[in-house]
Amino acid sequence: MTAGAWLELIASGLITGGIYALVALGLNLQYGLMRILNIAHGEFLMVGAFLTWQAQSSLGVSPLLMVPVSFALLMLLGLVIHRLFFRRLTRTSPNLDIFEARGLMVAFGLMFLVQNFAQLVWGGDLRGYDFMTDPVVIGGSQFAANKLLLLALSLAFSAALIVVLRKTLLGKGVRALMQSPTGAQLVGIDTERLHPLMFGIGLGLSGVAGCLLSMTYTISPSMGEPYTVTALIVITLGGFGSMTGALVGGLALGVIEAVGMHYTNPSLKSLLSYGIFVAVLLWRPNGLFTRK
Repeated sequence: MTAGAWLELIASGLITGGIYALVALGLNLQYGLMRILNIAHGEFLMVGAFLTWQAQSSLGVSPLLMVPVSFALLMLLGLVIHRLFFRRLTRTSPNLDIFEARGLMVAFGLMFLVQNFAQLVWGGDLRGYDFMTDPVVIGGSQFAANKLLLLALSLAFSAALIVVLRKTLLGKGVRALMQSPTGAQLVGIDTERLHPLMFGIGLGLSGVAGCLLSMTYTISPSMGEPYTVTALIVITLGGFGSMTGALVGGLALGVIEAVGMHYTNPSLKSLLSYGIFVAVLLWRPNGLFTRK
């Protein structure tokens, strides 16, 4: 392969990996902080994609404008969902194990509820629109401008979340709760406010991911579930609760998939991803980027 071909291959993997990382960060935030394994996470990515498509096709609203709008709407929806479902589970579950099991069942219900609602409202057909499809030449290789924008914005949102968690007082409270919920409460951290806020931010990130995906690919009501599964693989690679690990793991998985499909067969993409998933669970169950 020529240098240009390698550049295109790696860039393609990074573009896909950027979305993987963004989705995984939101899910990791929810599970690492609240032990909510939100299986419905990808369905809210789908909602963000359809909201962007609807705004662009019906109202002529720029998809770029829909990036912050999708984040805000899905974050608000996340606050409502947490208040209606998970806050009550927190109060009625006698221990963490039972809360996790009940939360998982609720998330399964939400997955089917949101998916069927989307099919009812938007139908089951593939949807899409043209946005920034002109090619951009970099290093002798051509890339679609919308895919480069997807990579840039997904990395920007991912980096912003990591910086907030590391450098701000809010982030210190989140990290304290991840490390020791009891100790964090003893020093006065208000979980009643922090939990719904972080759940909402997690769904907001999924909305941004869906908005970005709608700029480059066709969308459908069934598009969310594969991204949830991939996010779980990425979190396993990076380590549950590790935000930097989720970012690196997402980018790494995207590149591995791109290279693997180039040398094998595109139909083996899922087999490659699940093989990595199983191997990491057996070799480093705490994740590749988590310290012992």
